[in-house]
Amino acid sequence: MASRLIQLHREGGQSPWLDNLQRGWLRHGELARWVERGIRGVTSNPTIFAKAMRDAVYDDQLHEVLASGRSVEEAYWDLVVTDIIDATAVLRAVFEESEGQDGFVSVEVDPRLAWDTEGTVAAARALHRRIDRPNLLVKVPATRAGVLALETLIAEGISINATLIFSQQCYSEVMQAYLRGLEAFKGDLSSVASVASFFVSRVDAEVDARLEAIGPEPVRRLGGQAAVANAQVAYEEFLTTFSGSRWAALEARGARHQRPLWASTSTKNPSYMDTLYVDELIGPHTVNTMPEATIVAFEDHGIIGRTVDAHLAGAYDVLEQLARLGISLDEVTAKLEADGVASFIASFDEVLSTLASRAPAS
Repeated sequence: MASRLIQLHREGGQSPWLDNLQRGWLRHGELARWVERGIRGVTSNPTIFAKAMRDAVYDDQLHEVLASGRSVEEAYWDLVVTDIIDATAVLRAVFEESEGQDGFVSVEVDPRLAWDTEGTVAAARALHRRIDRPNLLVKVPATRAGVLALETLIAEGISINATLIFSQQCYSEVMQAYLRGLEAFKGDLSSVASVASFFVSRVDAEVDARLEAIGPEPVRRLGGQAAVANAQVAYEEFLTTFSGSRWAALEARGARHQRPLWASTSTKNPSYMDTLYVDELIGPHTVNTMPEATIVAFEDHGIIGRTVDAHLAGAYDVLEQLARLGISLDEVTAKLEADGVASFIASFDEVLSTLASRAPAS
């Protein structure tokens, strides 16, 4: 019998990706085993690499780069590029079998560039050239500067993962930038891929804290519901955007959907079902990137079925009730975007400090 991950893709139309990467998995075949179980892609970010690079498995390459006179930051990118290239090799068969739909590995640009359009474009181009694999997605944060960069990069035929999306407005801007980029690109549109990483659990963490400040009754009534409702409404916008004459013209040229990728899908509140942000967001043309614990939980007791748009009226009702309580999702998502960028910058600084501390004594 096929694993639930395989069923999720075959029956639910959703691609399960793994939200983690570390060198030990590449050396010892663990990533390949995840793929055998049904994982169809990998996402990484500065926080993931900050944790991974605490492992001494990186030391030989780190010392070699530093011995050549290059900086700790240059060493970091060498380590990252090596892991990403190796991961794209593991996922290449999925990429080929799916005709370029899955099998991607994502790598994020320097998070300190989140508010710098030109810097983001230059960094994404450099990673695209350096890694040079068809199943690479360069991650660009969906700040205002990042959305402008996304359009430029898609217009150049560079495949992009637009990340740190929390709000409906930002998501709409990301999709429109993708369409404009496709319309400007003069090459083969089927060679361009993109996902829009819509963050989920962090919305509940922030909204629940605001509900608790109001009182216990709103928590009982609405706790743990905002994130799913926000994502379900976003999926409706996805269906609307990728339909009609404008999309039909691009699709006729080979364009691919910019799939919504549900990110941050581990539950932060232990009282919530550990598969909440998978079970409630299943539907065609979607991706869910999960950490290992969530994958294991889903394989054990996750559900299979189209759920992402099964109860849209209920999703709108949740958002309306929050608004009546004075909880502004615009304020929540703006805070989460700023916090997300700050968190990735802190992780980037942390990993550089970690690597510096392991430099050989001169």
